[in-house]
Amino acid sequence: MVLEVNYAGRFALCALAVWRIAHLLARENGPWDLIARLRATLGSGVLGRLMDCFCTLSFLISLPAAIWMSGSWFLLPWLALSAVACLLERAMQGWQQNRRIIPISTSFLNKVINGA
Repeated sequence: MVLEVNYAGRFALCALAVWRIAHLLARENGPWDLIARLRATLGSGVLGRLMDCFCTLSFLISLPAAIWMSGSWFLLPWLALSAVACLLERAMQGWQQNRRIIPISTSFLNKVINGA
C-alpha cells in the first residue's frame, strides 16, 4: 500500500521533521550523549555557536526539505518551514514554562516501592 500525501500533508510532515531535528541538535544531548559530545567537540567556534541557535539550525535544516517538497520553486517553502519550526519551538518553550510540576513526597514513593 502506497501512502499518497498531498502538498499540505508533505508540508506538515516536513515542518515537524525540521523542528524535531533542530530541537535535537540545539536542545538535547541525544542518544548516548552523541549530540552533547559533538557540541563539546565543536567548542565555541562558528559551528559550536551554530549548534546553540535553534532558528539558524531550522533555517539550514529546512532547505533540503523544501527542495524535496517543491522542486525548483523552493524559496517560500524554505522560509515557511523554518518559520513553522521556530513557532513550534517558541510554543513548546511557553508550554514548558507554564507547566506545573507537582512533587511526589518520598514517603509516597517508599510506600509504592516497598508495597506498603
